[in-house]
Amino acid sequence: MSKAEAEEITDRAPQVRRTVTRTLVVLAGMFVFAFALVPLYDVFCQVTGLNGKTSASAQTLANQDADMSRTVNMQFITRSSAGLPWQLEAHTRQVQVHPGASVEVHFTFTNLSDRTMVARAVPSVTPSEAATHLRKLACFCFQNQQLGPGESFKAPLVFQLTRELPDDIRTVTMVYTLHPQDSGPRQVQVSDPTFDQWLAGHVSALDLAMDNS
Repeated sequence: MSKAEAEEITDRAPQVRRTVTRTLVVLAGMFVFAFALVPLYDVFCQVTGLNGKTSASAQTLANQDADMSRTVNMQFITRSSAGLPWQLEAHTRQVQVHPGASVEVHFTFTNLSDRTMVARAVPSVTPSEAATHLRKLACFCFQNQQLGPGESFKAPLVFQLTRELPDDIRTVTMVYTLHPQDSGPRQVQVSDPTFDQWLAGHVSALDLAMDNS
């Protein structure tokens, strides 16, 4: 190698290092963006109702009178993911709902296995545009549920379809799919007596406020 070639390589070294550094920074940024894309997509779906995703936390029911001139058929479907020996049963498979009215239905979880397990019911709504008009005050889907071998418990779902639901939607289907979760501390179940007392008082107060409005 000639002296001129060696000097050229030496002169180009800083430029090569800058190029490599920039490439590594871009790759790191792409990795972080890809990692954050899933939770960002989940938030976007919850806000817009895309793919029928609903809120993962309790919501305040809209303070509006029921539209008695209109009825929507609300259907409930339950299923378990593969390999999860649990059963989720809807006590009411379908109910006629007046938009604006609050409705309470019940479900029962049963662990059919011989060991303690943790699972979560993940909801989705069809048609997807109905998701933004579905408000849930109480739902077992807000937290994981832990059940011992053969254990069962009953849980309420208190919800409302708002009056802004498009007129062409006459049937709304909510699907709850059970998914296994990592073991952990026992979650407070929505069927606990303290929760039931709070829920009864809250719903009564809400109904009274609507009647007086």
